[in-house]
Amino acid sequence: MQQSIKFWPEQERPRERLLQQGAASLSDAELLAIFLRSGSQQHSAVELARLLIQHFGGLNPIFDASLADISMFHGIGPNKYAQLMAVKELGRRYIQQQYAQVTQSFQHSENVLNYLRFELLGEKQEVFAVLCLDTELRKLHFKKLFFGSIQHCSVSINQVMRYAIAQHATHIVIAHNHPFGEATPSSADLTLTEQIFHACQLLEIKLVDHCIIAPTGSCSLAELGHLPIG
Repeated sequence: MQQSIKFWPEQERPRERLLQQGAASLSDAELLAIFLRSGSQQHSAVELARLLIQHFGGLNPIFDASLADISMFHGIGPNKYAQLMAVKELGRRYIQQQYAQVTQSFQHSENVLNYLRFELLGEKQEVFAVLCLDTELRKLHFKKLFFGSIQHCSVSINQVMRYAIAQHATHIVIAHNHPFGEATPSSADLTLTEQIFHACQLLEIKLVDHCIIAPTGSCSLAELGHLPIG
């Protein structure tokens, strides 16, 4: 039987170390163990956390796992799963409010990609979204407009334009994800980019970029030179 954490030396216990040294001093397994609070008859909370991370391949897959997947581990049931989902949503809302409190400028592609990674990573289906910007490239509004399958998402250019007009956008960034693929543009992605670019020209809206977000990375079509020049 694994020795309970309460019998560990105080300086080695995750909760005590967090209070004394800060959360950044703890490993992923130790942070997860604090959330779990208790382990099982076979494993301490830290050991159980390590097993979860090893099984799922990291923290993100744990937060994305289903109740059935999580419940395979003794000591984790519906209550802990509900708490896990609550922690995930609290983290998402915290970051979202951080973005909302700061007048975020998207003059640099890295800022755009960081924001879109936050919004689109974790989606299990292909999603097409639009980021509306003002004349200073500050965020006006962001919306996931279309939802598709694992590998495809149908997009209405008319709806994209109507949304941009409704938000009084002078610039837009379009984006979509490849939930289980690479951040590499397909021929269909390039064609759609060109079509939206020309639709924007008719309305005197500037298409700043088309970004693709994937678990393995992200890309900017503008940086790759795939954005049409008007």
